[in-house]
Amino acid sequence: MDLRNASGSQMRELAAASKLTGPTAGLAMGYVQANLVIVPRELAFDFLLFCHRNPKPCPLLDVTEPGSPEPRRVAPGADLRTDLPRYRVYRHGELVEEPADLRSWWRDDLVGFLLGCSFTFENALLRAGVPVRHLETGCNVPMYRTNLPSTPAGVFHGPMVVSMRPLTPAQTVRAVAVCSHYPRAHGAPIHFGSPEAIGIRDLGRPDFGDSVQVRLGEVPVFWACGVTPQAVAMEVKPSLLITHKPGHMFVTDLRDVELEDV
Repeated sequence: MDLRNASGSQMRELAAASKLTGPTAGLAMGYVQANLVIVPRELAFDFLLFCHRNPKPCPLLDVTEPGSPEPRRVAPGADLRTDLPRYRVYRHGELVEEPADLRSWWRDDLVGFLLGCSFTFENALLRAGVPVRHLETGCNVPMYRTNLPSTPAGVFHGPMVVSMRPLTPAQTVRAVAVCSHYPRAHGAPIHFGSPEAIGIRDLGRPDFGDSVQVRLGEVPVFWACGVTPQAVAMEVKPSLLITHKPGHMFVTDLRDVELEDV
């Protein structure tokens, strides 16, 4: 099967069968991909408010009922416990496990949040003639912690994480025009040029994902990223917070055009 043309349900079936274990960038092109955050019910309102106050890094697509792993709005019948390639479990801010499924971690009080992902607009970038370096090189997108603070909500606060794609100035202009139509997939870039200005010391050492080359004539272009809740977890140290492994996304049944704001 050519996974570039796979459907959301096919991707989830492969993940549940442990036949899809790597990053999902460039796969299921045309389908909306999503970041995952799972918190206990006692923290769910605070996190919902955090998403509301931070729509660039945390654009909300769906929220599950407490104890239910089914995201009924974006993928009816799917199971957040099994349908991602890899997960991360944080206990008191420490990464304790990267399981292939969440069966042993699931509880009746857990609430799942699905957040928009920049992989969703990459198909539109390619159609507009804007290259995507990590797709060209077959690796994960580089992601970095920044000195940009998120807006606090309840117990949640911490630094924003950004993803980076190197582009020429002309390509950056086109990328802004394209991505502005996808506010629920992080929308337009939030910064380009000097990484030091947003607290990134070394582009060659991303905090998450893989490094990519910035070539002569290109500038690094940064988008708000749905890995922000993982940086927040390290800062806030909740008793339990579960996410996807960066780049290993949940693929929904939504098509990318359904997120396009025209």
